[in-house]
Amino acid sequence: MLVLGIETSCDETAAAVVRDDRTILADVVLSQLEDHRPFGGIVPEIAARAHLEHVDRLVAEAMRRAGIGFAGLDAVAATGGPGLIGGVMVGVMTGKAIALAAGKPFLAVNHLEGHALTARLTHDLPFPYLLLLASGGHCQLLAVLGVGSYRRLGTTIDDAAGEAFDKVAKMVGLGYPGGPQVQAWAARGDAARFALPRPMKGKPGCDFSFSGLKNAVRLLVESLPRPLSGTDAADICAGFQAAVADSIADRTRRAVGLMQRQWPDCRHLVVAGGVAANSALRATLEGVAGETGLTFLAPPLGLCTDNAAMIAWAGLERFRLGLTDSLDFAPRPRWPLDPDAPKARGAGVKA
Repeated sequence: MLVLGIETSCDETAAAVVRDDRTILADVVLSQLEDHRPFGGIVPEIAARAHLEHVDRLVAEAMRRAGIGFAGLDAVAATGGPGLIGGVMVGVMTGKAIALAAGKPFLAVNHLEGHALTARLTHDLPFPYLLLLASGGHCQLLAVLGVGSYRRLGTTIDDAAGEAFDKVAKMVGLGYPGGPQVQAWAARGDAARFALPRPMKGKPGCDFSFSGLKNAVRLLVESLPRPLSGTDAADICAGFQAAVADSIADRTRRAVGLMQRQWPDCRHLVVAGGVAANSALRATLEGVAGETGLTFLAPPLGLCTDNAAMIAWAGLERFRLGLTDSLDFAPRPRWPLDPDAPKARGAGVKA
């Protein structure tokens, strides 16, 4: 069984072909980083135009690498949301057109479910498992119970972790994207030099908050001589990264307790999303897993950031269960994995 996946939800245009034995036959990703770098962040209109310009070529390249034609596919999957709606529309319309022309079923995939199921693509992981989904737009702890079955245990009440990394990088005067820059500078910094808060640590529940930490960094930067010295920048990055890791570890420990009480057959702690590429966070979470008797698992770095292989795989998982979509599917800027979870309340929360 072969599925073509298309991903256009943010600033990567991607296409992939995946087989049901977990073989990735082709995985093509085009980054728009240079298009957005001059603006210090993602510009939705620029992203949508870039998707429109490149998606057909990337799909053709993925099919060429896979060595098949559209007739050889069993289904076509595209990210249906959540994401920047202009980009999502480009991918959905492309997927629908291919599905209609080739006479194949169409699958609208939740981008977050793509991340959530990546561990099953790479490691054939059984349900249930605990997932930390951390990216530029999301920071959630989820009980992954099955395809299409998720329980949100915690979410951010303000900023996502990746968003905080990008904003702190900008404050310190580093380049875009911020996550890799902060990690690189933190590696040569002293995390103990500046006392930064650990938001939500020790509080009930499993929710996250990063706006207070971000503000503490802002006040710290304003208190230091400008321009910042290399030592100051490295120490701020190290302290910020350690604070994020400590906060996430505390929230994750609480989620593990909930998970083990409600779903005692859970054996794995999984991290996914762009922030999962941060080596310090991975090491911290691996320690949490060891403390709590779980096995830690993180997909390869290339499958943590946005890609189409995860969309093809999530589509394949849904297709095997007979969960296809009609061609009147409407792209969704918001699409929670757990629709029954209460809306989070706090500054900056959009869903």
